[in-house]
Amino acid sequence: MFNGAKGSFPSGIFTELGRAERWIEQHRLTGTLTAYPLDTGVYQWAIARGFFRPRKPLEANPEFIGRFTSASMEHHHYEDGRRLA
Repeated sequence: MFNGAKGSFPSGIFTELGRAERWIEQHRLTGTLTAYPLDTGVYQWAIARGFFRPRKPLEANPEFIGRFTSASMEHHHYEDGRRLA
């Protein structure tokens, strides 16, 4: 899933990294490409893999779960269509 640097919502979802990168390069985009898990939420995904463990009641409420993201997901950053190291 590609999220542009100033976008509030994803602007592209791809099944292959190469397709995503060609599109990002073609349009000289800046943002982040992240591999999201399918058929599960990131919150459950991170807990199941030991990347996150809720420690406070706040960390199990709907608002927290709905905003949850994890740096443990494979992701790449792009600037002007090129992947940053």
